[in-house]
Amino acid sequence: MDNWMCVYMIVGLQLSGSFAYDGVPWCAPVKIKHGHVSCQTPRGERYKNVLGTRCKIRCKTGYEMHGSSEILCMASKQWSGNYACREVRCPKLAMPSNGGYKCSDGSYFNSRCQFFCSPGYTLRGDHSATCQSSRTWSGGNSVCVDVDPPIFKCPNIKEKTAEPGKLTAKVTWDTPEGKDTADGILTDVILKGKPSGSHFPEGNHKLSYTVFDRAENKATCRFNVRVRVRRCTPLSVPDNGWMKCDSAGDNYGATCEFRCLGGYELRGSAARVCQFNMEWSGLETSCAPMNINVGVRSAAALLDQFYEKRRVLIISAPSAANHYYRFQMTNLQHAQCGLDLRHVTVIELVGVYPAQIGRIRHRLIPPGLALQLRLLLQLSQNSFSMVLLDKQGVDKQRYTFPITAAEIFTTIDTFPLRTEEAILQKEAGQSC
Repeated sequence: MDNWMCVYMIVGLQLSGSFAYDGVPWCAPVKIKHGHVSCQTPRGERYKNVLGTRCKIRCKTGYEMHGSSEILCMASKQWSGNYACREVRCPKLAMPSNGGYKCSDGSYFNSRCQFFCSPGYTLRGDHSATCQSSRTWSGGNSVCVDVDPPIFKCPNIKEKTAEPGKLTAKVTWDTPEGKDTADGILTDVILKGKPSGSHFPEGNHKLSYTVFDRAENKATCRFNVRVRVRRCTPLSVPDNGWMKCDSAGDNYGATCEFRCLGGYELRGSAARVCQFNMEWSGLETSCAPMNINVGVRSAAALLDQFYEKRRVLIISAPSAANHYYRFQMTNLQHAQCGLDLRHVTVIELVGVYPAQIGRIRHRLIPPGLALQLRLLLQLSQNSFSMVLLDKQGVDKQRYTFPITAAEIFTTIDTFPLRTEEAILQKEAGQSC
């Protein structure tokens, strides 16, 4: 037998016996907050709290019963159970990562919670959720996602000018940092192109930086590195000469050196430099036919005219009929190109003083000057002899008999300066 049946039996006995108080309020009046009550008395009494009254309690929407939903007024003047309508409370909402929510009344019924995201994040899903009478939320599937790309600014590099004598410029800059509202400062950047501190050649160079935030949002910035080479108007190779330039030949700091062919002497500047103002230093260079002044007063003054310009081969013979002399001159007549290529001037001293004569090709040397040459170089006027002087006037080789032009060329080609000359002549395409 259940509890309610026992209660009914007891109440019945009370009502039928001496304990019955017909129609008199017995238990305390039923008062329920946030709900309503409907009671049924045993015989339809006026008061709804007489002995034996049975009451059903119902809670308003948003409230739930705690205790007994049906109670009975007992002889002890107590209702058979406790009762209360308490406000429905939903479980705590899950807090979205990188965000939160704000509720109008906590987790209680009809409380409305608004979701929000931290700076840099965007709300996806429900924007709000309401606590329902079923103790469940009307929403709450909300997430905060990072959809904003980082802010990224590339370096601003002005035009760079190549250093003197170079065709490149060293360009440096500070590596940029990305700024993201969600992740803060981003330093893990990716460069496409040469790194800072590299040497960039002339022209415009396109570079870019890329950065990703933790949500893989991408930002890219682009910048240019422009290198300028200051250039002078290109120089021309002088007629009857050649030119050798370093670097690019016309860029700021480049040096061009000039040499003339055999039989020609340099006029103007032997070397010119391209300056910052893009103008060449020095004077315009040309190669003019070498003009030997045979009217000088001394043999030394005559030889000084060849200093650093020409090598000199001096041939001395007692007479034009000398067998060695004739053989030597015949041999050299067929080697004039080789002599000019090696910058050799031939001076002839023929005869015995005072009948001696001297000549440089077709120009005659006065007898007194010819005698001075023989005395200065210690050449006998009574026998055949030759002496080879280099461009510094140094006595390099002596001969007492004729030799072939090939032998002379072999000797000259061993001179250190001649090696450099041969390279330049080859570059200029000069040959016999």
